[in-house]
Amino acid sequence: MGLTMQSVGSGALDAGLSIQRQAPSDRVVAVAGNPNVGKSTVFNALTGMNQHTGNWPGKTVTNAQGVFCTAARRYILVDIPGTYSLMAHSQEEEIARDFLCFGAPDAVVVVCDATCLERNLNLVLQVLEITKRVIVCVNLMDEAERRRIRIDFETLSARLGVPVIGVTAQKRPTLAPLESALDALCAETSPSASVSESQPPVLYAPPIEAAVSFVSHALRTYLPASCGLSLRFVSLKLLEGDASLLRSLSDALGEDLLKVKRIAEAVARANELLAAHDLAADAFKDAVVASIVHYAEELAAAAVSCQSSRRAAFDRNMDRILTGRAAGYPVMLLLLALVFFLTISGANYPSALLSKALFTVQDWLSALFFRLNAPDWLHGALVLGVYRVLAWIVSVMLPPMAIFFPLFTLLEDIGYLPRVAYNLDKPFQRCHACGKQALTTCMVS
Repeated sequence: MGLTMQSVGSGALDAGLSIQRQAPSDRVVAVAGNPNVGKSTVFNALTGMNQHTGNWPGKTVTNAQGVFCTAARRYILVDIPGTYSLMAHSQEEEIARDFLCFGAPDAVVVVCDATCLERNLNLVLQVLEITKRVIVCVNLMDEAERRRIRIDFETLSARLGVPVIGVTAQKRPTLAPLESALDALCAETSPSASVSESQPPVLYAPPIEAAVSFVSHALRTYLPASCGLSLRFVSLKLLEGDASLLRSLSDALGEDLLKVKRIAEAVARANELLAAHDLAADAFKDAVVASIVHYAEELAAAAVSCQSSRRAAFDRNMDRILTGRAAGYPVMLLLLALVFFLTISGANYPSALLSKALFTVQDWLSALFFRLNAPDWLHGALVLGVYRVLAWIVSVMLPPMAIFFPLFTLLEDIGYLPRVAYNLDKPFQRCHACGKQALTTCMVS
């Protein structure tokens, strides 16, 4: 059995997310990007109030869908979860990857932050492994201009092979070139016929390229071009042994790819080739990630310039300190300890004030009930029950939340939380999690 348009095409997309096309010319566009790059701002600016939210089927992760129209056609935008990678170490990453692979969107808009484009290009390169129907939307151009950062969009577009558009999402007129690029992209041939096989976004080490080519050849007859999946991407994931993608593929196919004799033999021989070059298991993954990171650095060096060299040097020095082996963990522990200390200690005084005020109101309510000769059960239920519980919750929970979340937001806005996730990624992988989940642990602890 092979992949069909029924299993991975627009039909599967509509069934899963209840996306309703009003006309055959309607196009589904996925909006992807790292967290805090203005992805939702772009989404909201395009769709306005014409949007709704829900959950991904069988998941608790929220999705947002919206509609906007150009002179050419109507677009249905799907705001997929913000993610730093498509290597699926978390539920958000898995959902984002599966939507791009099996949702068959007509186009993908990858939103990037102009002030830290190098970091965002890692995701762009991974998306290009899946599809070439991509538009790179570089947001926050006003902030980049303020920091005297210049981006050569023509060079970047030529190197990536896809349109690159600079916008300031808060200024709606700057999105006009993005709309024009979408119209031009969606006016091309059917997306199902366009698979990113022609020019790989990243060239890996020769042994890896040989292994990928070997597996791709075995997949070619089993996964026809009409399914819309990139053979190169699937081959990479088979060699990685990506369990979550294999599970998603099995769900789409109705059978396990690795149980197909020809594919299993190809993967086994490719792994032997990789092992002969010391690229087995984790070494293979590390080599793939390293190639993506190095190419992102190369692209940024070719297309991004900053007249303020001091700031660029400062950012690099901070990265060395905050993610370095010597200072990364001590600084992280000290900052997180400081946040928790300020939260716990700082909440005592406002909590005491709130408690005193709210329980003074309780005494007033009790006096009022006694004056009105209200039954004891009514006083007990409303004042000693409902109100007292509410007063305790507000006085105990509100002050710590009012301190902790602004502090955490501040760390996120200055770009430190991604560095924490990076530092904790390897330790968390040992328990089959990822560094980003450490932030969730901190927030609920």
